[in-house]
This record gives sequence, C-alpha cells and structure tokens, in this order.
Amino acid sequence: MKKLLLVPGLALLLLSSCSKSKTDSSNNNNNNNNNNNAAQVDLTQVDSYVSSFMTTYAVPGVSVAITKNGKLVYAKSYGKADQASSTDVKNTSLFRLASVSKPITAVAIMKLVEAGSLSLSDKVFGTGSVLGTMYGTQPYGTNIANITVDELLHHTAGGWTNDGNDPMFTNINMTQAQLISWTLDNRPLDHVPGTNYAYSNFGFCVLGRIIEKVSGQSYEDYVKANVLAPSGITDMQISGNTLADKKPNEVTYYGQGGEDPYIYNIARMDAHGGWLATATDLARFLVHIDGYTTKPDIINSASISTMTAGSSANADYGCGWSVNAGGNWWHLGSLPGTCTEIVRSSNGFCWVVLCNTRSTSANFSTDMDGLIWHAVNDNTTAWQDIDQF
Repeated sequence: MKKLLLVPGLALLLLSSCSKSKTDSSNNNNNNNNNNNAAQVDLTQVDSYVSSFMTTYAVPGVSVAITKNGKLVYAKSYGKADQASSTDVKNTSLFRLASVSKPITAVAIMKLVEAGSLSLSDKVFGTGSVLGTMYGTQPYGTNIANITVDELLHHTAGGWTNDGNDPMFTNINMTQAQLISWTLDNRPLDHVPGTNYAYSNFGFCVLGRIIEKVSGQSYEDYVKANVLAPSGITDMQISGNTLADKKPNEVTYYGQGGEDPYIYNIARMDAHGGWLATATDLARFLVHIDGYTTKPDIINSASISTMTAGSSANADYGCGWSVNAGGNWWHLGSLPGTCTEIVRSSNGFCWVVLCNTRSTSANFSTDMDGLIWHAVNDNTTAWQDIDQF
C-alpha cells in the first residue's frame, strides 16, 4: 500500500490498500437464529480486533456497522466519544466522514444523470457548460474549459491534487465560490484532462456546485432529499468547524502528532469531506447502492456499473469509489481527528468503521482497513440472521 502522507486533508488514496487485496471467503455461517428481534450477540472476531486496534493506536472511540445480505447483523460502538466527560460512543454517535463523503456525492450525481438533468460527458467550465462562466476570470487557462463531469468524478481533471498545496486547505476564510474562482485563476492544470489520475478534493467541491446549479437546491438539501431519505436516513448533516459547532450526539475529535481537528473549514468541504453520520446510517446507504437485490437500490444497475468502473488513467478508482477486479468497492477518509472507511465486498457483506482520531503511524490505515475483514473471512464467525435496521 502507499505510505500514509499526513497532509491535512489526506483522503487516504490507498489504491493498493488492503481492501483491494483481500480474498473474500464464501462465509455462509449463521447461528440459525432467524428471529429479527433477537438481541445481538457479541462477536469475538470483531471485538478483539477492534480492542487491540484501539490500544495500539490510542484511539478513543470506534463505531462499526456490518451488513450481510442486506441485513444489519452487527452494530457496536467502543470507547469514548468524549474523554473529558467520559461519555461513551454509542451507535447513535455522529462522526465526521472526511472523504467517505465522496461516494455520497457520486451517488447524487448519478441521480441527476438518471433524471436526465446532467450527462457525465458535460463540460464543467466555460460558455455552454454546466457552470458556465460564473467562476474565475475569462479567458480560462489551458484546458480548463475541456474538463468534464466524468473527469471530476474519476480524479482525472488534470490538476488540483491532494498534496501540500491542496486548494481546499488554503484561503480558509473564502467561500466555496471565492475559492473556486481563486483556484481557476491561480492554479493552472498540470495535465490534459482525462490523461492523468490525481486525487482531487477540489474536484469534488466543484461537483457539489454542479449539483446545486442543476438541481436548484443547496448541495445538502439535494442529497438529503434524493440520496439519504430514499435510503431511510434522517440524521446525516454537514459538519461544523469548531468545537463550539459540535452537533448533538457528535463525538469529540482528538488530534495526534500535533494535529488540531478544529482549525479547518470542514463545512466548506461538504461534497468531498463534510458529512456527519452514524455507522448504522452509512450502512443503510451502502445496502441501498450495493447492486444486490436484498434491499432496493436507489440508483439503477447501469448507474452502479458506471459508478464502479475505473478510468483509462486509473482502473482502480471509479466515480467516487476505490474499486478492484474482485468486485469490492470502498472508500477511506482521513482528517485530523478522524479516520473512516466504508466497504462493499463481493460476497454480500458491507461495513462501516468510524474513528475519532487518526494516528501518524505508518500501519494505522492498513490495520483499520483489516478490522472487519478478519471476521468476514473467518469461517468460524457465527453471524446472526437478524436485521437491526
């Protein structure tokens, strides 16, 4: 896997991450408990790995949710949501999602495409494009007017990558509109659009503005009405920035290695890193876009296929999802005080892991990624046939 580079908004672009290389088992074990009202039974194959992970990396709190064949078969929270008050993490605790927000934005774009309101081949900037000339100074720099919606989704727009100069972590007091204009005027593209993969938070910020322009709604309102509500989700929302902005039921975030989780403009990151959610609600999202027939999907099979197909520049990243040839899709997220992951595996499992810190250790993200794979690939795991949704 790639080395973890601790730039502030690292979205954990682990295209060779453990999720990519995991071998799915054909685990069909249950404990023959077919009562959906039965109480959840603790699973050592999950709990022991989570406990060890938290101790090794000084993680205050973790929340997990695991589905099997569309059913929520395991939901559990561990440790502290707030250390000062000794408040426990609960299954209702909200966590910043960081870049796990990107798959949510990708699904929202697919909804607009299905509605006929947008095409992935549409140009983004310039006369006759989706956003026209509302941002930046004319004429645009070389190739900016050639960028398409599809290229933003695949991180192949040609620039604005997630490194020490990531536009989303500059000009902290600018609005989204001001920042987009500033970036277009001051950050030329590095490559011809479509020819090079470079993970871009800024590109997904622009996708959020496309959703607003096409739908006539705010990004948050459109996603809530068209992605979250159809999935049965009512509690997700965009994060605030400071500790004083903390929402009811939201955890406290703890920086390591000198990082401060509360100095960033998280709300401005809405479409690429701004959502708050519980692990259970993210699991609801997953089972409604996973391509399986166990729960009705909110986008059609053609959209799912398009969304999970890589590009010519990078076969391992689809539209807002890391993907592999084995049929697994996933995304990781990382900000100071936050590390998250969602996984859709090819053998009927989906899961969510949310943490209220991130470690500077090189093995942290690898070990977090492996937490639930241990249980999924262990043939002795006695998954209950219950549904806690």
